[in-house]
Amino acid sequence: MRLRNENSRTWGALGAGALPLLLMTASLAGAAGPPQEEVRAPHVGARQTPIPYHGPGREEPEPTGLTEVILGYFGPADPDHPEGGDLWLAARMAEEEVNAAGGSRGLPIRLQPVWADNPWGTGVARVARMVYSDPPVWLFLTALDGPSSHLVAQVVAKARLPMVNSGATDRTTNLAKVPFVFGCLPGEPRQVEMLARHLSGDVADGEFILISATDYDSRVFLDRLRRALWRRGLAPAFQFEVDRMTEAELDFFGHEVFQTARAVLLVAGAVESASLMARLRRVFQGPVYATPAAARRAFIESAGDEAGELIFPFPADPAGVEAFSARFSARFGRPADFAAAQTYDSVLLIAEAVRRAGLNRARIGDALWELSPWEGFAGRVEWDPVGQNTRDPVLATLRDGRVVPVAGD
Repeated sequence: MRLRNENSRTWGALGAGALPLLLMTASLAGAAGPPQEEVRAPHVGARQTPIPYHGPGREEPEPTGLTEVILGYFGPADPDHPEGGDLWLAARMAEEEVNAAGGSRGLPIRLQPVWADNPWGTGVARVARMVYSDPPVWLFLTALDGPSSHLVAQVVAKARLPMVNSGATDRTTNLAKVPFVFGCLPGEPRQVEMLARHLSGDVADGEFILISATDYDSRVFLDRLRRALWRRGLAPAFQFEVDRMTEAELDFFGHEVFQTARAVLLVAGAVESASLMARLRRVFQGPVYATPAAARRAFIESAGDEAGELIFPFPADPAGVEAFSARFSARFGRPADFAAAQTYDSVLLIAEAVRRAGLNRARIGDALWELSPWEGFAGRVEWDPVGQNTRDPVLATLRDGRVVPVAGD
């Protein structure tokens, strides 16, 4: 067990025989804000500075003799994968519709998947081989999470190959300043500001509990969320950090703090959030604030009936996602969530960019910039200067398994 003092920002170690990775964070009222430092204007604002591509490639002629347009897809191509299956089906659905409409300048497009259970080992090697293969790959689509997007971004940056990320909100991928890397979901800063603002209207400092997972996307979201809370003078009474979801590790649900807390913040992936929510509702019936993972199908179908009062930022248009879900369900017999809708939209966006630009990687990147703004089921895609979508999220809740905007937000 490790004890974290939120105010001194220090860590201390307790006995090795204690519960693994259970964090209890104590806060003191009035001391939750960050240290005051002199604010200096940067020489260059990375988030506000456009990143045009001035390198080679546009002069290269289109290849001849090709029979299809290959687009790389980095993610599980298994329809039964708990978080990636619907994304793959949505991408294939869009692929089929594009080809039924004539493909790209008469050539069919084909999504070529590549994945590995160890994406940072075998997976990256497979991506690199595909990028430099013959026949060529013209663009890469990533849909699953932040780590997979970072992996592919490192490869395409060297190969000068466009990449579109449809499923992750980690803004740091775009802040690498690669001019042909695009993110279709709004980044965490927009989501956490909305969440922190709403939470600050319900609780005071030390009146809520934070439960967080240790996966990459949860840690990135939590880092942004902490900053938003600090700006409002808020810190949790206790933080419980979960790593392996073991029975021993989850003993913290018996802690007496749940009897006096006014709210709980839950930061974890869809599958983990569903499991944690089921346990949480046995000891706490108040409002729970969560990440967009609460709007994934894996969460809704597992914990939706037990979710109770649940509030989260929804990074898409609820009505548009519901309309797409009806089409998806008619085809595959199950509803779709916002990540599937955004993946479907992204394939259509990519196909249009390839159709306009022709088979030239640099010009495909140009076309993706020029197509902004783009309207899809998930909502508008409009790039900011670093290629991240500027769409505002919607504060939402679940009602009868449906995502519904919170009234009055």
